[in-house]
Amino acid sequence: MSVPQVGHLDPYFIGLMDEIQELLRYSFQTDNQLTVPISGTGSAGMEACIANLVEPGDRVVVGCNGYFGGRLAEMASRYGGEVESLTKPWGEVFALDELAGALAEHRPAILGLIHAETSTGARQPLDGVADLCRQHGCLLLVDTVTSLGGLPVRVDEWGIDAAYSGTQKCLSCPPGLGPVTFGARAAAKLEARRSRVTSWYLDLSLLLAYWGGGQRTYHHTAPISMNYGLREALRLVAEEGLEERWRRHRDSAEALWSGLGEMGLECHVAAEHRLPSLTTIRVPEGVDPGGVVKTLLAEDRIEIGGGLGELAGKVWRVGLMGYNSRRENVDRLLAALRRILGR
Repeated sequence: MSVPQVGHLDPYFIGLMDEIQELLRYSFQTDNQLTVPISGTGSAGMEACIANLVEPGDRVVVGCNGYFGGRLAEMASRYGGEVESLTKPWGEVFALDELAGALAEHRPAILGLIHAETSTGARQPLDGVADLCRQHGCLLLVDTVTSLGGLPVRVDEWGIDAAYSGTQKCLSCPPGLGPVTFGARAAAKLEARRSRVTSWYLDLSLLLAYWGGGQRTYHHTAPISMNYGLREALRLVAEEGLEERWRRHRDSAEALWSGLGEMGLECHVAAEHRLPSLTTIRVPEGVDPGGVVKTLLAEDRIEIGGGLGELAGKVWRVGLMGYNSRRENVDRLLAALRRILGR
């Protein structure tokens, strides 16, 4: 990111844009032509999907089992969607029959699910969900912010219509871009809109004049250095290979879970639904959660997160994402926790 910048219509940068799109398609495991990085963080990727797919009056069902399901529902509401929130205790996931019941009852235009809920560490199973959506004539929109590059995300195989992510989690790039991908059904809904996309900046029909190939038309000044960084991060993903990368994240997480169990600490999410990229640890009774976070940072230069929303003060959140998902980091954290909690 420190190398000299070129202009956003420079031939070198246009070639780099093509490389980024191809590498993003590999990471998303898709052939979708409409696969681009939005200039903004992961929340901008989320909002770009909502802004382009939701029209006033569209019914939207959102799975809300954590903080970011709530954010997705809020965005859909602001763009005029009639939102039906399907709720679940934080840390749990939705069963296929629950989703089927919600689609049958509400007949939505879009079903939005969080594949990797960053606030809880839960992984939402997606097997069979796309088939349900097709049966009920709705699109499947999936949040992959904390899963892309760290655990399997197979957009085409799973039948996902649209997905978004961020750069700062398992892609191991600084925050600042929000990758999105639209399949044929999502692109068709965008083309058939009855009204213009409310957000000019996030209007994909305008952005595609810049990112879509052929004669590149200026839309906005792309963040050159951020795209340099994303291209390199995606190159490293491809160099390692997705299967190996997914295996590394899983191995690191299992080592963490095993070590926590030996210390008598409990994970908040059931084993079969845990994210390998983010683990929530229940704070033992009598322990100051914020004090442990501060001590880890001050004494060991290890940063972990506290709980969000309903889990505030109840859990710690440990990210093992991208380059940081390594056994030596797990061992360092476990040793530090043993020492600090032992006091």
